Amino acid sequence: MEQIIERPASAPPFARQVANVPPPRDVGNLIAQQSFPRAVFFLASGMFEAHKTSPRTAALFATQQRWLLSHAAVAHFFRPIGGIEPGLSRRSLGLLGTFLGLSSRNTAYTFFEESMKYGVIQLIDDGAVGHGRLARPSPQSLSLLALWYNLHFQALDLLDDGQRYARFSTQWESLLPLIQPIVADALFFSSQVRAPGPHYRIFTSIDSGGWLMDRLIAGVDQESFPGQDRYLTDVRSITYLARSTGLSNTHASRKMSEAQSTGALGWIGRPGYSPIWISRGFYEEYAQFQAQKLVILDSALAKASAGGSSVFQGGRHCE
Repeated sequence: MEQIIERPASAPPFARQVANVPPPRDVGNLIAQQSFPRAVFFLASGMFEAHKTSPRTAALFATQQRWLLSHAAVAHFFRPIGGIEPGLSRRSLGLLGTFLGLSSRNTAYTFFEESMKYGVIQLIDDGAVGHGRLARPSPQSLSLLALWYNLHFQALDLLDDGQRYARFSTQWESLLPLIQPIVADALFFSSQVRAPGPHYRIFTSIDSGGWLMDRLIAGVDQESFPGQDRYLTDVRSITYLARSTGLSNTHASRKMSEAQSTGALGWIGRPGYSPIWISRGFYEEYAQFQAQKLVILDSALAKASAGGSSVFQGGRHCE
């Protein structure tokens, strides 16, 4: 089983070399906006529904570790990271995993091979052999990544009636090669993203656990939100959660029990026959993580739109 990435004692080597991380925006002010919970619930619902479009592909990115590895892989495809050899290959991803402090080399190799098996990446026929054979993200995986961006830009637009979604969705093939390296830089540099709160980590340390968490948050009764220490959801059954997220009943039950033991959630009555509640602390950790991503993506889109093509000369385009 993949393990959640521990908070690094110091920034990874790559983080200290970053020159193009977007300037920070006040996450606290974003969270304080009256409309912010609406954006959080929109993201939770949207990401849960999005995984249904390609559950097998999406499952590869359902742990925190693999999610960050996938961002590293795509970013490196568009613009080499940290002096590592250009081009996405088994060898380069192994180097990225250790260089960024994301995984062991063998874990990165396994992720590369599984991504190849399920069509997330495709070999480029360039005559190379072995570990150095170059690959590129498949059209389907790039479309899923564009959907991920679109959901976040829609959430940002809910906060200020902006036009980010319209801008990105109509130009994503040209903007993605510019924005992805900027976003990846900032994700790797953010300790809040790399090591989220303890309730959040319970779910993102297992395959499909993130969608289980998304479904719980999306199910919060918004009529009674906020102003409570516990928020009721429309979910009662672990079996339903397991079936809708692709987890086994045993796996889902184990995670729910672990979360219950920390006070993150519980049932208002008999388990399986009454609604599940989530704690304010659990919601706030989830909301904090979403806010960090929104700040990063908002700044990255502004930077890419303002002339990213001059910064990333020689970068690849979506194919």
